[in-house]
Amino acid sequence: MRVALAGAVAALVLGIATTVLLAATGAFRSTEPATWRAPGARCGAPALPGLVVDVTAVDMGPGMMGGPDGRTPMSGGPGWQGMRMMRLVAHPGTVAAGTVSLRVLNRGALTHEVVVLPLQAGQSAGERPAGPDGRVDEAGSLGEVSRSCGAGAGDGITSGATGWTTVTLQPGRYELVCNFPGHYTAGMYAELDVTS
Repeated sequence: MRVALAGAVAALVLGIATTVLLAATGAFRSTEPATWRAPGARCGAPALPGLVVDVTAVDMGPGMMGGPDGRTPMSGGPGWQGMRMMRLVAHPGTVAAGTVSLRVLNRGALTHEVVVLPLQAGQSAGERPAGPDGRVDEAGSLGEVSRSCGAGAGDGITSGATGWTTVTLQPGRYELVCNFPGHYTAGMYAELDVTS
């Protein structure tokens, strides 16, 4: 019993001494520029210009989607669009016109992207027709966030990563969409309103 207690005390003292030594040498200081990092994110975004809209991508993860690979959502099934198995959440949902930066955090298990598309008068988010590949037409896109730990277009934002882009938006209504196959029809869209 005494040997175990002495060993535990020695380990504690050694741990404290090591922490103090590392702190004194500056080992815990970062040499990278300050970035915004959401709790649980594996990378952050630099200071972004304009108004910042935080967009969170959420999904149920692999195996829950039901597609042949367990990662792609089934589309076209009865009631599928009402289930919202995936989603995008934009905060704030309304911003002033001008320079707007989108900072996207993927809290889901799957890879995602965010494409900025204008909404036509009378059109609501989630109403775009999807093609046989489960994707919507990106004509008129004003920007895209699909690079893990980086800005602009890439191969997608992986789980736990952040991506960003900066766009200039005129007053109007916009739809933020994940246009990976089947993701839009599974509920990955959000409206962003831009005021004058």
